[in-house]
Amino acid sequence: MERPTISVLINNYNYGCFLPRAIDSALRQKRSDAEIIVVDDGSSDQSRSVLEGYEKRVKVLFQENQGQAAAINAAVKASSGDILCFLDADDWWAPNKLSATAAAFQSNPHASLVYHRLQPTQTDGSIAFKPIPRTLCSGDLSPRLARSAGWWPFPLTSAIAVRRSAWGAAGDIPEQFRISADAWLTGIYPFLGDVVALSDALGFYRIHNNNWYRPVDDAAMLRKRMTHWRTVVEVTNQFLSAHDLAGRLRLADHFPYRVASARLEGADIRTRLRLGVQGLFFAGEPDLRRRMRDALRTASDLPRRGQSLGFSESAQ
Repeated sequence: MERPTISVLINNYNYGCFLPRAIDSALRQKRSDAEIIVVDDGSSDQSRSVLEGYEKRVKVLFQENQGQAAAINAAVKASSGDILCFLDADDWWAPNKLSATAAAFQSNPHASLVYHRLQPTQTDGSIAFKPIPRTLCSGDLSPRLARSAGWWPFPLTSAIAVRRSAWGAAGDIPEQFRISADAWLTGIYPFLGDVVALSDALGFYRIHNNNWYRPVDDAAMLRKRMTHWRTVVEVTNQFLSAHDLAGRLRLADHFPYRVASARLEGADIRTRLRLGVQGLFFAGEPDLRRRMRDALRTASDLPRRGQSLGFSESAQ
């Protein structure tokens, strides 16, 4: 079988200080048959001067600021590979990422999406905690997503690769995903083909002030996450309906959404018990031990009705 061609698609917005490590990690891959495309989404920092130094080795596109979805869509349009590998400009890859990803697609002809774990790091590149996601999911995930309102232990953008044929079936990432475009990839592609999970951490996810990771979510972030989850459910159902695909998502099945709501509003004993039971049977988490841990934590840690959340509305 011929080795598939690979497109590395890097999206950047004001990450000029991180960008060289991302691009260099793509250039230093063990596979040399990949094209590398960087789309700068209207950066106002030093990104342009950084990218000008790479123009002989990678394809660089500049556009006005339109958001992550538009940047990725532009990169795909300019690419030619049969496999599309996405990389955020503040992350980077291990040298064998592309070879492992290509082998997984070759071994799984029905796969629409291949992913791997990422090693979270601090801003300086030092290790933060264990690789994510902890639980891995492979195969036909569409029944699981239909029962969990689309939630699963999903990978982040820099861990995701998809077939171009699947991209053609899904279409461009909708403009609603100005940030967190990975929610479209991980929410839609499991309905278009199998998912393959690679257990190794083949990339590095940098934690800093501009991304979604928080040790503890404040009230503002909880509301932001809930709005995002509602959007994902709505857009996914629109896609399933438009493509005559079976199944519809119900926000009532989204355990993290219901827990976030209870954290904001407070919970009486009945709500705690009900959420604890839902957590035990939540389809989005395949690992029983993690379901039990989350259910116990939910039943015991939620604030009572009328109590404050214990953190500031504006804390970051």
